[in-house]
Amino acid sequence: MTTDPADKPRNETEHERLDRQFVELLQGFRVAVTGVQVLFAFLLIVPFSTHYEKVDGVGTALFYIALFGAAFASICFIAPVFHHRILFQLGQKPLLIRRANLFGIIGALALMASMTAATTLVVESVSEEAGWTIATAAFLLALSGYVWFIQPYLTRLKASRPKRPGTT
Repeated sequence: MTTDPADKPRNETEHERLDRQFVELLQGFRVAVTGVQVLFAFLLIVPFSTHYEKVDGVGTALFYIALFGAAFASICFIAPVFHHRILFQLGQKPLLIRRANLFGIIGALALMASMTAATTLVVESVSEEAGWTIATAAFLLALSGYVWFIQPYLTRLKASRPKRPGTT
């Protein structure tokens, strides 16, 4: 029988653990920020495109949700870097990690809204069928909600249950 590496304690001090956790959070934000920046840049040029005047009603609302969602996600994903800079060497690493985690979750929610609205706006603009627009929004919300939030939450619940003797 082999031992799962996750069951082995790390040989690190509390300070080293906090440093590692913070670096891991920032690495995740670097991935997310790149995607948000590309989406945000695209949304910023949309009003200046030749066919934007055709966007009205639902399309306008979707555009604003996408634009402000991307802006809000950018703010959330970038915030931990500035918190770290301002609180540098004040012994606030546990607080920084908690805040970064919260900003990451809120930023992901904003990104989910922005991506869903932007994609739904495109479908709404090219499709004559309202059903495709509704199906797009529902599918993307369900998929990102499950993959980003529900699945890891269920895993967290399972991992936090006490292990019964003799089970793996």
